[in-house]
Amino acid sequence: MKKISILIALCLSINIYAQNSDSEDVKAAVNHFFEAFHKQDTVALKTMTKGDIKLQSISVNKEGKSILTESKYSQFLKSIASIPKDNTFKEKLLDFNIKVDGNMANAWTPYEFWYNGNFSHCGVNSFQLIKEDDEWKIIYLVDTRRREGCK
Repeated sequence: MKKISILIALCLSINIYAQNSDSEDVKAAVNHFFEAFHKQDTVALKTMTKGDIKLQSISVNKEGKSILTESKYSQFLKSIASIPKDNTFKEKLLDFNIKVDGNMANAWTPYEFWYNGNFSHCGVNSFQLIKEDDEWKIIYLVDTRRREGCK
């Protein structure tokens, strides 16, 4: 009975280690995405996704209605490349909540967005990722955007 208990504990600890390692790899992938984003490195940004993913943003208009804005990743890359180099922008991630199940992961990242040193908006990013050949790739990204109720 003692041997079975030790074997079960060992198996559980290996599984927890694997998930922690995957969680750290997912976090690193998201951080790498934002490093390339801030550098306007569209070549690197292309390598971090699987296909021409869809991006969605959820906001609220002046009338209080929810608005869903959709765009293709290729449009996002063009808009990033078109930002003048003398403008500064920073998406500051405030936290990470990562869930992993096999080769699928979700990273929930609250953020603040700053443009030319001024606060622009805040919200949450929700990344969906797939693990291919030991590398995490983004397959979907949705975010919220608001100017009120920020930390």
